[in-house]
Amino acid sequence: MANLKEIQRKIKSVSNTQKTTRAMKLVSTAKLRRAEELARRSRLYADKLNEVLSKIARGIANSKNGEIESLYFDTEREVKRVAIVFVTADKGLCGAFNHRTIKEVNRLVKEFQSQDIEVDLHAIGKKGIEYFKFNRVELANSETGLSSAPDYEKASKLISKVVDDFANGRVDKVFLIHNGYKNMITQELKTQQLLPVDGSKLGASNDSSQFEIEAYDEEVVLEAVLKKYLEYSIYYSLIDSLAAEHSARMQAMDAATNNAKEMVRNLKLQFNKARQEAITTELVEIISGVESMK
Repeated sequence: MANLKEIQRKIKSVSNTQKTTRAMKLVSTAKLRRAEELARRSRLYADKLNEVLSKIARGIANSKNGEIESLYFDTEREVKRVAIVFVTADKGLCGAFNHRTIKEVNRLVKEFQSQDIEVDLHAIGKKGIEYFKFNRVELANSETGLSSAPDYEKASKLISKVVDDFANGRVDKVFLIHNGYKNMITQELKTQQLLPVDGSKLGASNDSSQFEIEAYDEEVVLEAVLKKYLEYSIYYSLIDSLAAEHSARMQAMDAATNNAKEMVRNLKLQFNKARQEAITTELVEIISGVESMK
């Protein structure tokens, strides 16, 4: 016979867990609304910045017979080492959100290593850092607190180090990986090659307006806009990742709440069966005692 007090203890414990997960879901829902709006506005700015960079790059390419004399656009560069910047959350309890990013990073690392290409990992987010440290994988750089509270200045400093490595020839390609926000119930894993910039993949625009840049200013303007483009790419990835994290946590806590509710229902059913069994056993003992006295 099941112990009634033990079952009651389990019911109380699971019920308390259910209250906690329900509260966490509500908190994540509220945070998601704010992060979703910030991500939407940031996406508009990022698209416009991409458009401006595209126009300048195409304008320079057209004036120089299709070539841009900038190392940041040199796609023919021999690749010996790459840098991968990836974003994970500082906290867990968000389902497979972090796992998807880490899985993609591992896939890329294996792919490059199979080609005898060395890889530098730049980790943003406590969960990713903990995973690779646990697996004894050396990190070129690690930042905590940035994925949970995106900061443009800190993001700029981080990407500047990577860009300097590219400019100095230490790395030959730079990739950015993060799990982004698609809608309330879906996250989208995004892998972007930041450097060298592939001019053919920059966003095209139907806007017929033209930029007029003095010939001696072309490269200066291009690098200035490119710097802003790279800085905002990493900053936007942090905002996009944060919105996706809240979305994933909201779903995870909703699933946990429903599971706890179902578990409480099953435990109550088990409790009622155990109680009925106890009552039946007592009745049988009483009747047997009465019969033995006759």
